[in-house]
Amino acid sequence: MTLAQIIAQILNPGLALLPISMDSTKARVMLLAIGLQESEFTHRAQVLNGGGKGPARGFWQFERGGGVKGIMGHHATTGHAHRICAERDVAWDPAVVWAKLETDDLLACCFARLLLFSDPHALPAVDDVIDIDAPEDSASWRYYVNNWRPGKPHPEKWKANHEAARRALGV
Repeated sequence: MTLAQIIAQILNPGLALLPISMDSTKARVMLLAIGLQESEFTHRAQVLNGGGKGPARGFWQFERGGGVKGIMGHHATTGHAHRICAERDVAWDPAVVWAKLETDDLLACCFARLLLFSDPHALPAVDDVIDIDAPEDSASWRYYVNNWRPGKPHPEKWKANHEAARRALGV
């Protein structure tokens, strides 16, 4: 899928399921950049070296005991997540939600936005760019790493993914 298709078919309708206050250019840039970083919007299940599925599901690559459990149990997100699950006809059970993330892109989008929402820090500036020699100086990179906790973070890909997200959104 192209980023234009992701925006039209997943991002726009997914964010429309959440309170309007959760939809911002900053959030959209981060969601697109993270989706590119995690799955390139190609893989709805984590691909292991040598083939097979890993433990992460959805374009934003949520694990059942990590992001799914966190969103379902966090005081700032549990109510929103419960409502979204009811609207998407998904049982309020971490195993069921986790499995559904592989086939329900709108649910995955909502959970990704809710994970960003659970962070008490403000979303990074839209034009925050990573310096590959000092990735820790980039607020957007730190925000991604602190929230997603990637096993293999690949900072060398972040700048291009973040720039692609901004280009796709026209910012």
